[in-house]
Amino acid sequence: MQNLETISTPISNRCSLEPQYWVERHADFMYNYALIRINDSDLAQDLVQETFLAALERTSTFEGRSSERTWLVSILKNKIFDVYRKRSSGLTIRMPAKTPSEVEDFFNPDDGRWNKTDQPVYMSFEENDPLREKEFNQVLEKCMLKLPELWLAVFRMKHIDDQSTQIICNELRVTPSNYWVIIHRAKLNLRACLQKNWN
Repeated sequence: MQNLETISTPISNRCSLEPQYWVERHADFMYNYALIRINDSDLAQDLVQETFLAALERTSTFEGRSSERTWLVSILKNKIFDVYRKRSSGLTIRMPAKTPSEVEDFFNPDDGRWNKTDQPVYMSFEENDPLREKEFNQVLEKCMLKLPELWLAVFRMKHIDDQSTQIICNELRVTPSNYWVIIHRAKLNLRACLQKNWN
């Protein structure tokens, strides 16, 4: 028979930290997470180690409202944002002199249809073809690395980390109008690169 004290004490659903298992349970996942975002093996390893050290210093702040991995990844994500910020600091967007709008560059002003030379090329692979998907991802990564550092940081934060425009602008210190120019031009550059290198 249970005593009254046991019955009246609510069972905690909160997670507890187990730092002794972090490397075993989370290091590979976190390394891959960082590598996808910064494309530098040594730096990815360093960031994971820095994350574990920072987490050890902050164990008292862990409230158990998320899983241990989610908490660790949130620390890692902030470290990745620091890398983006450092790589893109001091870089400015060089805008060309006034030219016809980019919409007019790609579309026929008479009917709004794609110009034949700028029409997107259909790119696809079978849904269940992991080899083709891997090849495509490799080409995409090479194309992304051709982007200027600031553009790459903005693109990754938006389309890989799914961050809001406000967070991206705050973290990378760009204005909303510059953000939209960067995203637009990054996509145009990636599209051109993929059409050239992916068949």
